[in-house]
Amino acid sequence: MDTIVFLAHTESDGSLAKASLEALTAAKSLAEGLGAPLAVGLFGADVAAAASAVAGCGATAVYGVVGGAFDVPRYATDAAAMTALCQAASASIVIAADDSRFSRALPGAAARLGGRIDAHVAALEVRDGKPVATRGFYRQRMAAEISRSARPWCLTVSSGCFAAYAGAPGQAAVTAVDVPVSEAMARTAPKAVIAPSADEQTIRPDAKVLFVAGAGWTKKQADGAPHTAEAGELILGFLGACKASLGSSKSLVDMGGAGESVLPFLTHLHQVGQTGATPRHAKGLATCCHGEEPHVVGWRFIGERRAVNLDPACGWAQGKADVLYVADAFAVMRKVNELLG
Repeated sequence: MDTIVFLAHTESDGSLAKASLEALTAAKSLAEGLGAPLAVGLFGADVAAAASAVAGCGATAVYGVVGGAFDVPRYATDAAAMTALCQAASASIVIAADDSRFSRALPGAAARLGGRIDAHVAALEVRDGKPVATRGFYRQRMAAEISRSARPWCLTVSSGCFAAYAGAPGQAAVTAVDVPVSEAMARTAPKAVIAPSADEQTIRPDAKVLFVAGAGWTKKQADGAPHTAEAGELILGFLGACKASLGSSKSLVDMGGAGESVLPFLTHLHQVGQTGATPRHAKGLATCCHGEEPHVVGWRFIGERRAVNLDPACGWAQGKADVLYVADAFAVMRKVNELLG
């Protein structure tokens, strides 16, 4: 019988990130479907709070690797902690969040354990008594169903694919797992964390709304002149008012390299589409964007799609949007921001 092990690292405050709680839901549902035991493996400076938060998940055991060396993201210590936790729990299937720490170190742990790993898993199910993982390829245009006989089988789960675990907290007995940390393992040390404030951050994966800006924002308007500065103010005003996440079409982010007038806060990290990101938000609003297929393919996981465009025959009107507003985006966003206060 398989043993399902959920792995997670604690955040700086000792809690578990939303992505980890989503991975726990995936692990719990798989264990229930297989009728297999579920174990939890945690690592960080202190795992007591995290263990209490997941105490009601039905795990038969909770294992912890604790110490200051495991508080910071670092390949050597992360891989060592993951390996030790899997060995302590006799893991045959390992499930973790698809975040930067696990994406970097879990493949190394899988290799040390003699196992296999699959990343970016979007769904898990039990079929004929065997676990089956589904993940996308080629920007989610292709879906693959994967089942392996090799054990341990490690899986990282993409965020937004499962509901976050929300069980009541309780008391959990944590079995300590000792992982010696040599001087060589800890020689890589972070010096500082430099991050924008919440108001300056424009890429928000957990936001309910995605706002996508197209190249039309920087083009000449009805008066024959571009209004790039006003466009930036309108977009940032909307993002600040409703805490939406910002996306962009490829044509707009490419304009910066061509020396044209651009929105200064946009980078290639904002690009949505075939050669960009495939975000997952409940709602999306596209503005000054024609809705061509290479861009729209990045919207496949957006729940409700709306667009603002002056062209009633644009791509969004061809069944790619739930609602198309044939209007001037400048006028629309001025009114929206006014209503938002």
